[in-house]
Amino acid sequence: MAQKETLAIRAQAARSHNREHSVPLYLTSSFTFEDAEMGRAMFADEIEGNVYSRYSNPNVDEFIGKVCLLEGGEEGIAFASGMAAIFATFAGSLVAGDHVVASKALFGSAIQILNKIMPKWGVTTTFVDGHDLAQWDAATTDKTKFYFCESPSNPGLELTDLRALSALAKKHGVALVVDNCFATPVIQNPIELGADLVLHSATKYMDGQGRVLGGILVGRKDLIEPIRFFARHTGPAMSPFNAWVLSKSLETLFVRMRAHSENALTLAKALQGNPALAAVHYPFLETHPQYELAKQQMKYGGAILTIEVKGGFAAVNALTQHLEIASISPNLGDTRTILTHPASTTHSKLTKEERAEVGITDGLVRVAVGLEAIDDLIADFTQALAKINA
Repeated sequence: MAQKETLAIRAQAARSHNREHSVPLYLTSSFTFEDAEMGRAMFADEIEGNVYSRYSNPNVDEFIGKVCLLEGGEEGIAFASGMAAIFATFAGSLVAGDHVVASKALFGSAIQILNKIMPKWGVTTTFVDGHDLAQWDAATTDKTKFYFCESPSNPGLELTDLRALSALAKKHGVALVVDNCFATPVIQNPIELGADLVLHSATKYMDGQGRVLGGILVGRKDLIEPIRFFARHTGPAMSPFNAWVLSKSLETLFVRMRAHSENALTLAKALQGNPALAAVHYPFLETHPQYELAKQQMKYGGAILTIEVKGGFAAVNALTQHLEIASISPNLGDTRTILTHPASTTHSKLTKEERAEVGITDGLVRVAVGLEAIDDLIADFTQALAKINA
């Protein structure tokens, strides 16, 4: 089989009679049958084929197929957003009485799903320190169905030893679900490390230019099937247009993630020791507490770093006013460098105590490093930090 970098570019839907080089858009809500018998057979799952774009579509299928190849998943499902992928994973698989063990270090909306929404159906969650295997073990019961983590986590960049957690999950007969959004399959392959399901907010680096929303889940076929049933009948489908954009974007994913990671590491090193900062966090900095683990399970350090600005929110606000290149936005994964203040935006619905448990202070800033010239980024951050430290 060709290397993944080649598959990301060359895996495509079958060409039509028009012999197109780029796959066309299939902007259709439904598909026709040759006769009533064909329709009956398709609805009875006796023959395969497209029926309705809420179920499948050539553009969506191409995107799913590519991600399965890159992540090593047997099958997959695409969704309208990353949060739809997370919600469907739990809602499509779990029943009243089931239990989840999850890392405390998760995206804010993922915590809200597990803390506020799933309990309505009798599904409970125990949150643990993602890096502490003993806590995962102690929290597991005979009702536990899923382990769930992000690695690196959003926004604190905490890592989970995926190979070790996978071994523990198998010991207990629990499925391991990993959000691989920050790393992407370029940097890390959780399924190769033993995970059962891998999901992404495709809105982020799979798009890479801040254009469309999307989510995707890939992994074991037996775990995918009940989630597919849930998704087909509740309708969180990805649009064909978004799938087309995302599939085309995957062609440059390897090039982009290498460049993002190089810029992020260079910027992180340049900001270390800045008098306006209390700390700089990045997985491939030797000062990161899990540096050795990062080097073991990640190919690069990724595009995200965090900085601790002295002076809390007031100083962070001043920094955002002095920066000339970086954008201020709750998103990430763009070609353009983006700053986010998690405590007041993405994780603002958590209590201050909950934020403190995962290292989200009032001075923490998430920096999603873009593809601008690195010298320009360093100069921009340096001048802005000098002004707030004057």
